[in-house]
Amino acid sequence: MNIFDELTWRGLVHQVSDAEGLRKYLDTPGQAMYCGFDPTAESLHIGNLVPLLSLVRMLRAGHKPLFLLGGATGLIGDPSGKDKERELSNQEAVEGRAARIKAQMEAFVERNTGQKPQVVNNYDWVKNMSAIELLRDVGKYFTVNWMLGKDSVKGRIERDEVGISYTEFSYMILQGYDFYHLCKEYGCRLQIGGGDQWGNITAGTELIRKKAAGDAFALTFPLITTASGKKFGKSEKGAIFMSTALTSPYAFYQFWINTDDADVVKFLKYFTFLDQEEIAALEAEVARAPQERAAQKALASQTTIMVHGEEELKKVIAATEALFGKGDLRATDPGTLAAALESAPSKEYQFDALPDLPQILVDLGLCPSKGQARKDVQAGAVALNGDKVADAARALTAEDFFGEVNATCGAFLVLRKGKKNYGLVRLG
Repeated sequence: MNIFDELTWRGLVHQVSDAEGLRKYLDTPGQAMYCGFDPTAESLHIGNLVPLLSLVRMLRAGHKPLFLLGGATGLIGDPSGKDKERELSNQEAVEGRAARIKAQMEAFVERNTGQKPQVVNNYDWVKNMSAIELLRDVGKYFTVNWMLGKDSVKGRIERDEVGISYTEFSYMILQGYDFYHLCKEYGCRLQIGGGDQWGNITAGTELIRKKAAGDAFALTFPLITTASGKKFGKSEKGAIFMSTALTSPYAFYQFWINTDDADVVKFLKYFTFLDQEEIAALEAEVARAPQERAAQKALASQTTIMVHGEEELKKVIAATEALFGKGDLRATDPGTLAAALESAPSKEYQFDALPDLPQILVDLGLCPSKGQARKDVQAGAVALNGDKVADAARALTAEDFFGEVNATCGAFLVLRKGKKNYGLVRLG
């Protein structure tokens, strides 16, 4: 299947400048295309997965995608989708974020293709350009009339209290120049991006055409929303990041496992490499036995493997099963287990000042009183690290904790009251 037809089947083609011309372009292996990622955050997030995965799909189809880091454009600020001016970041911060995002890109592409990606940074060709060169060699090809018609500009111009600075107004010129530069240096004639990037991308196709460099193509993806109309990629705690330092693999997995039945087939098309037959089979499972959540499990597993790897997925599933009584809590990865219980009540103590077990159960809010805590223990309703506690007078020892017991290690143990009420005892 031509990769353009696959993207179309997956529902990923929102706008395209010349569908037949692009399909013909992609008929020949080895074609170049790119997508830009500005380092405006410390990590890529799952909203970046559609363009990132699309470049990987291109690579797997035998093409030569370019992964563009916006080291220069990240210093300027893209007005697309923003109702007010961005705060400018200093160069050191942008370079630091760019380095971290580059490492994420490389790990992601190598994990999913076995190949190293070709990463380019627009700072490398913009940094030495003079103001005169920018105005004469690039700006000359853009009319203000045309630029004012772009949604990213029009939405801000119409709001007198906000407006748009010349800096952000010029962003599309820089992005257009990126496309021209990559066309000239790498033979790249396709730029892809989110739907809000249409104006910026077509700025590049116009520049290439006007500078007599030939035809170029623009393709954008749809804005992803859930069936309820909410913007995709946010949880109660905020954005879902690809960095383990910002979003644990467990939280990442849980985000996908909680996908609504109405969204799961669409997300399988967007966010996995599963083919039509495999997705059709999962769609049938959703209709036959929605309670089994087979499609959600496949989606969560596939996305976790592609972002974090198979070993992390195994840790997540082991922790999940252990917490639901289907595995050994002691055999789970401590970091994954702690992440899984992040929202559970916790209490921190010094090891040499640990209260008795009934008091800890009260401190955690698992029992209303010490008397009730003792009754719950006697009734077999309290478990320590997955094992039922038989004696309310049982003292906690260093062997009960995950991690070494000292003042700095953050060791912890897990208490459970009933089947689902968990609490963490942490050592400070």
